[in-house]
Amino acid sequence: MLSSVDLSCVEAIARHGELAAAARELKRDPSTLFRWLKALETRLGASLFSRTRGRYVPSQKGAMVVEAARRWAPEVRLLERDIAAGDADNGARRVVRITTTEDIAVWLLPSWLAAITHRHPAIRPEVVVRAFSHIAARPPAQRTELIATLFGLDNFLCAAHLQAAVRIRAAAGVAMVPRSGGASYTDGYLYAPGGHALFDLGALDSIEIDVPNAVVTCGPGATWAALRTKLAEHGLRTPFWGPFPGLVATIGGSVSQNALSHGSGAHGISGPSVLSMDIVLASGELMTTAPSTATRNFGPDMTGLFTGDCGVLGMKAAIRLPLIAKREHFEAVSFAFETFENFHAGVRASQLERLDDENFGLDIALSQGQIAKQDGVAAKAKAAGDIMRAAPSKLAGLKQLAGMAVPGERAMRAGEWMHHFIIKGADQAEAAAKAKRLRTVMAPYGREIANSVPGFVRTLPFAPLTNILGPKGERWVPLHGVLNHSNVIGFHDALTAFYEERAADLERLGVWAGGMFSPVGSTGFLYEIALYWPDARTAYHEKMLDPAFLAGQPSYPANPEARAYIDQPKRDLVALYAAHGAAHFQLGRAYPYRKRLYPRADALLGAIKAHVDPKKLMNPGGLRY
Repeated sequence: MLSSVDLSCVEAIARHGELAAAARELKRDPSTLFRWLKALETRLGASLFSRTRGRYVPSQKGAMVVEAARRWAPEVRLLERDIAAGDADNGARRVVRITTTEDIAVWLLPSWLAAITHRHPAIRPEVVVRAFSHIAARPPAQRTELIATLFGLDNFLCAAHLQAAVRIRAAAGVAMVPRSGGASYTDGYLYAPGGHALFDLGALDSIEIDVPNAVVTCGPGATWAALRTKLAEHGLRTPFWGPFPGLVATIGGSVSQNALSHGSGAHGISGPSVLSMDIVLASGELMTTAPSTATRNFGPDMTGLFTGDCGVLGMKAAIRLPLIAKREHFEAVSFAFETFENFHAGVRASQLERLDDENFGLDIALSQGQIAKQDGVAAKAKAAGDIMRAAPSKLAGLKQLAGMAVPGERAMRAGEWMHHFIIKGADQAEAAAKAKRLRTVMAPYGREIANSVPGFVRTLPFAPLTNILGPKGERWVPLHGVLNHSNVIGFHDALTAFYEERAADLERLGVWAGGMFSPVGSTGFLYEIALYWPDARTAYHEKMLDPAFLAGQPSYPANPEARAYIDQPKRDLVALYAAHGAAHFQLGRAYPYRKRLYPRADALLGAIKAHVDPKKLMNPGGLRY
C-alpha cells in the first residue's frame, strides 16, 4: 500500500522535475530520496519516472500516482492530524469522524485505520463517505488499472485488518467480492455492475499446525501445495488435500467453491474435511462456526453452511482442518473401456468398495491432449528429478521412470475411456491387497493398462498450470455436473446428440471437446466437459504461465467469432445438465442454484443472508442472492 509520505514524495518529484529541488522541499537528502524512489518502484513493480534530458518525467503509471497524490494528499494529512489529536485525551475514548472521498475510504483507509486502532485502542473512527469520486467515474478497465497500479489489491496481514477493511466498505455501502487463487471458471468473483471492492485474500496464508490435537488452522490464502509441504514435515496430511491446480488454488477458494481430487476417493470433497471456520460478516464482525475443534458436529452444522457459499455469506478468515497420518505406500492402477456404458458401470462398482484414495477418468480426446502433454513433461530432467526425490528409494524411482517412459504413449491410446486409481496403504501389503480387490471388481467391465498416468499424478500431484491452455495452445472453458448414476447414460447420449447437431459449426470454427470424469462418493458421477478453440491468449495466461513455456506454444490471432459462438453452447450445456438433474460445484454465477431449491429452503437461506448481510453487500448476485 502507498502511504501519505509516498504520495507526497512522488508529487514533489513530478512537480520539480528533479530530485535536488524535491529533496529540499521535503527536507531530505537527495541520495536518500533516490534510494526511497527505487525501493518504491521495486515494491510496486512499476517504473514511475523516466529520465529525459536530466529531468524526472512521470511514466504513464507514475502519472496515475501523481494524480492520486494531488487529490488525496491534503485529505490524508488532515486525517493524520485529527487522529494524532486524539491522543491528547489521556486515554479517554475518542470518536474521530473522517469525511473523505469514496476512493480513500475504499482503498486507503482500511489498512491505515487497522494499524492506528491497534496502536491506539481508545480511538473509534467513524467514516463519512462522499460518493461519485473520480476513480468511480472512470471506465471499468481504466479504473481497475489505476487501482491496481496505485495500491494493488488489499493486502491483509491478519483477520483484524480484514475486519477493518470490511467495516469501512460497509459504512460506505460498497459491494465486496472475495477472491482467492483466481483459477475458478464460473465468474465467482466477477461482478458485472462494477463499483465494488475486490478482496484478494492471498496474503492471509498462515498455516498453524496443532500436532497434539490433530488440527491445522489455515488462512484462506494458503495454497494446498504449501499446506502439503508443511504437513509432510510431521508425516501428516488432511483428508481432502487439494484439487489438481493446488499450486495456485487456495484453501479458502476450495472451501468456498467446493472442490474434489486428491483424497476424494476415501474422504469426499473439500467441504467434509473442514472442522470450523472464522467468518468475517458483511458488518465486519467475526463469527466462528463451531465452538469446538474436537468435532464439527456439535448441534446444527453451521460450518457446512459456509462451505460452497461462494463468499455470499461472509469472507473466510481462518479454516480448521483435521489431520491424519500420511501414507507413503501406494499402488497406481489404470483401466481402459471400449464403451461408455462399461466405463460408467466399472467406476460405479469401484466406488461401492471404497478402496482408493483418489481416482479420475478421461476420454481419449483429453488423454491424448491435455494429459499426454503433462505426461510428456515427465520426460524432462526437472520432472524426472522430482520423481526421484519423491520415490521411497532410488530403485523405486528408477522403476517408476522406466515404467512411464515406454508404456506412457501406448496408455494414452488404450481405449475410448480410461480411469486411473491411486491406492494408499499403511504398508505395501495393504496397498497391494486393495489393488488386487479393485482388479477383481473392474474385470467384468474393462482391461488393465499401463499405470503411467496415475504414477505421474501421484508423484507430481500439483503440476504446473499449463493446462489453462489447450494441448496446442488453444483457449478453453470447462463445465461440469454431478449426476445420479441413473441419469449418467441418458446425459451422455444427449451430449453426443448435442455435438452431432452442431458438428458443422464446431468444425468450421475449430472447436473441439473432451471429457473428464470422477465419482463423487458412491452416489454421484461428475461429468466434466472441456471446450477448446483457437484464439488469442489473455492477460491471465501471460501472467500465470512461464514465458519459456509460452514461447514453445502455438499462438493464434484474436477469434471473436469463435469466442462469441462458445457462449451459446455454454448456456445450452448448463441447461442440459439441469434437465438431467445435475448438481454442481463452483457455482459462482455460472450455474443455477437458487431456483433449484425447494421454496422453504430458499426462504430459509434468504433469511440467513438477510440476517448476516442486510444490505446485500457481500458478493451480491452469487448463488443468485
